[in-house]
Amino acid sequence: MALPPIATATIQSAVLAATSNLLAQSLTAYQNEIPLVIDWVPVFQFVIFTLVSVPPNFLWQEFLESSFPAYHMAPTSEAVASAAANDEKALEKEEEEGKLVEPKLNITNTAIKMLLDQTVGAAVNTFLFSLFMHSIQAAMVRPLGTPLSNPDNSARYLFSRGAIDYGKVDWTAVLARSRAEFYSILVAGWKVWPVVSLINFAFIKSIEGRNLVGGLAGVGWGIYMSLLAAR
Repeated sequence: MALPPIATATIQSAVLAATSNLLAQSLTAYQNEIPLVIDWVPVFQFVIFTLVSVPPNFLWQEFLESSFPAYHMAPTSEAVASAAANDEKALEKEEEEGKLVEPKLNITNTAIKMLLDQTVGAAVNTFLFSLFMHSIQAAMVRPLGTPLSNPDNSARYLFSRGAIDYGKVDWTAVLARSRAEFYSILVAGWKVWPVVSLINFAFIKSIEGRNLVGGLAGVGWGIYMSLLAAR
């Protein structure tokens, strides 16, 4: 039994999120010329954020597509030529062959979707990412000076009692940090995501396909965000 498209997109994105964080850790180790020891805590945090954020984003993309369809049906050039020449036989033949109409890119709708996606969508996603990451990092602060504080014991820490404790979160500080970095992350995203959105809206017709393209582009973006979150 096939999974629903929204579930497939979520699983794909979670795998790509884990991949981007692992690549970020590998890059950091390489730059610092130290052995790579995988810290599974940030991997876990990025995967959880992805599992939470992808379904509403999938529904957001469905809403944009249903409200502003990327394509509309228009007469083919052959049909227009036949109609201009009053050639009914040619029109009948084109109708039989399914060549009377074809999907055409709706430039106005595509522009509207890009505008909404890169303003409303980008702003909400940026702020929620910062809010989530700063809060879960505060909730998962590892006790210093203990074996569980070391990256090589990170998997063990994830299964330890009290690994996630939101009672330790200072929400005032989390909000302050999220607000402080909001515009810098948003502007950085505008250097990447408008191009991805244009490719998606103009050339990729299915929501599942758009999520996959976005996820692949998100590997590079995820590396950047992983390095940012690790500061």
